Amino acid sequence: MAAAGVPRTFRARQDSLEMYADAELVERYRLDRAGIEYVTDLLRREIQDPIQRKHSLTPELKVLLTLRYLATGKMQQCASDEFGVSQSSVSRVIAETLSALSAPQLVRRFIEFPLDGAEIREKQAEFYQVARFPGVVGVIDCIHVKIITPKENEVDYVNRKNFHSLNIQLVFDANYKIINLVSKWPGSVDDASILNDSGLKRLFEENHVQENCYLLGDSEYGCTRWLLTPFPRPHLEHERNFNRAHRTTRNLVERGIGQLKRRFHVLQGEVRLSPEKTCQVVTCCAVLHNICKARNIQAPEEKEEEDGQDGSDDGSDSDHNDDDYHLDDDRDMPEQGLAHRQLIARQHF
Repeated sequence: MAAAGVPRTFRARQDSLEMYADAELVERYRLDRAGIEYVTDLLRREIQDPIQRKHSLTPELKVLLTLRYLATGKMQQCASDEFGVSQSSVSRVIAETLSALSAPQLVRRFIEFPLDGAEIREKQAEFYQVARFPGVVGVIDCIHVKIITPKENEVDYVNRKNFHSLNIQLVFDANYKIINLVSKWPGSVDDASILNDSGLKRLFEENHVQENCYLLGDSEYGCTRWLLTPFPRPHLEHERNFNRAHRTTRNLVERGIGQLKRRFHVLQGEVRLSPEKTCQVVTCCAVLHNICKARNIQAPEEKEEEDGQDGSDDGSDSDHNDDDYHLDDDRDMPEQGLAHRQLIARQHF
């Protein structure tokens, strides 16, 4: 705190929106000028200083600080001379902006599972173009986001690979848009348990989603009438064909996760925040990812995929074999789900 009678000194703040062209803005903040202004307008009411003091941080600067943190994963980098903001202010501003951007009413605007018949048919047609797998509306998987050792319930966050994490459920459509997100569970909770407790399962089980709509998942999940997993040991030709189409189609969730993590490097390393704040970080990254998709803004690394690279950096924990796909068996799977999978395989593959 400044001594009494001694005026505070404020460092000069550069205007990144004026300094950089769109290409460099995307490189640094993952959004172009119009995208940054769009996000700022979404949050302005919640993050603007109500008193609007002379040297208060503008909503634009608060958004830029937060975007820079999510893009790099390094909070101290946001306190550089470019921003002219102290480390303590950076931490406060990022927390404020993350809270506003992860508000449930805003998240629902950008992450929503399709229920409209026309939208569902469109998504099924897009997935069908991938590997001729019928009826698919989404591909599902979970990722572990590494966190520092929590102060409370520490053992709950230790995952099967023996580090502290959050386990995050994600569903992507065929255009790599996130259509479902569950960001609240500690790393010790398995993928199937997260799904079983989720609103997504209730949408299917309570018939809010029309019949013959499927999610594709790996064998971490149980095979049901609406979530199809691969045959663990395919013996017949239609089973092998089913698995090949399943693998190719489900690979979109791995590519989507890879895009999300390459776009927002904060998800690649250890997030040095509380579990609650880390959940907000993940949610904000998902919302911003969908905003980038809607506005056709690519992260620089994504350009390699358009140039002929496979872009198969999945960012997940899955390892798949060829036709076997997984070596787990079906002993604990619902009989109705297994019969439905066999029916689809016989009819379509």
